[in-house]
Amino acid sequence: MIGDSRYAWARQLAAFALLLAVWEAAGRADLLNPMYAPSPSRVAAALVELFSDGRIWPHLEATFTAALGGLALGIAVGILLGVVAAGVRFVAELLEPVMTVLNAIPRVILAPLFVIWLGIGLASKIALAFILVAVLIFFTVFTGIRQVDRRLVERVITLGGGRWALVRHVYLPSVAAWVLGNLKVAVGFAFTGACVGEFVAATHGLGYLLSFAQSTYNAALMFALILLILAVVLLIFGVAGRLEKYLLRWN
Repeated sequence: MIGDSRYAWARQLAAFALLLAVWEAAGRADLLNPMYAPSPSRVAAALVELFSDGRIWPHLEATFTAALGGLALGIAVGILLGVVAAGVRFVAELLEPVMTVLNAIPRVILAPLFVIWLGIGLASKIALAFILVAVLIFFTVFTGIRQVDRRLVERVITLGGGRWALVRHVYLPSVAAWVLGNLKVAVGFAFTGACVGEFVAATHGLGYLLSFAQSTYNAALMFALILLILAVVLLIFGVAGRLEKYLLRWN
């Protein structure tokens, strides 16, 4: 069983290569309409063209700036609000219903509203990424603090620990674990917010290019952009996973 799991990646890669080969063969045999399902070679050509003429870099910069800016702000504000709400009942009574409503509705529908308020520039994309991440992190921290093992808290108090000892040895490590455990989800939300905001109204960004590809019925370009976004997010997932393992090695 251990040997089988060790080579699972090889089987997955082989299955993916087989899928691409069948897809390419079907495209070359004219079994697929290239307007709707372009062959992998056409998608690869579109991807190479994006990088060869250099026009992709300003769009990548715009999407990265919006996503990472919204991610950083969302994590910081989400942690702050979650900690305060978990510690102060009055704040929880005010914030929890608002966050629950925001969590219940599809938050991407706020994109047109942010465009009206903040314009088609970078600010509206950061705002959408921020609201997606902040709600997630708020509930992660708020619920997590409330679910801390009360026996652990009582033991720290019994041993003479005060409020700072509880924060340092109980709540802070727990909050770090909960936030890092949801970091990959937060990254996905941040890029969703940035791309959706660009798709709605923008002059730069991967979402803007997706909107352009849709309007011109360029399926090859659309597949290439989806593949590029997937590769970028997977790369950040890998970095986030390594960061999580490093920071939570005490676990």
